[in-house]
Amino acid sequence: MSSLAIIGCLIVAFLAGVDGILDEWSFQQPIVAGTLMGVVTGDISAGILLGSSLQMVTLGWMNIGAAVSPDVALAVVAPAYLVCGPAQLPLAVGVALAIPFALIGQGLTVLVRRLVSRLVHRVERDVAAGHLERVTQGHLLSLVLQGLRVMVPVALLLCIPTSLIQSLMGDVPAFVTNGLAVAEGFIAVVGYAW
Repeated sequence: MSSLAIIGCLIVAFLAGVDGILDEWSFQQPIVAGTLMGVVTGDISAGILLGSSLQMVTLGWMNIGAAVSPDVALAVVAPAYLVCGPAQLPLAVGVALAIPFALIGQGLTVLVRRLVSRLVHRVERDVAAGHLERVTQGHLLSLVLQGLRVMVPVALLLCIPTSLIQSLMGDVPAFVTNGLAVAEGFIAVVGYAW
């Protein structure tokens, strides 16, 4: 994969992470993030297909009160790289991999939110001391941390050799991959019904 494509993947991952919290431009929405990953990796049709499948899965995912929902941004960007990038994994595998990545992202989101809450308390003390510019600085720093929580795992995924990914997928028994193909069809329905 070219260095331009790698930079594009990292930018899409960062923007999806930021917008997963900011929720202003919908970069974290699976149809958008999947399509953008398809554009930067050169396989836009696979990106659209994966993004639209995951859009149906994630319809019911939302934060309720203090409970943090599974992370949509990492759930889309990482599998989109695996499906659209040089590994060219099947779409059903990408949909199935979205769930573990969503749970990893959920844990990272909780960790970053704890860090940000400490940052907010520090900003409150700075504002009380008359340093109002610290509000903007704290806000931007918290957004950068949210972007990094998606970008860093994707950067680590980019470091794994494609041959290793393909050989690991080749070691998966056929009944598992066939089951994933079947599960792809009803996971979207369950997400929509939720």
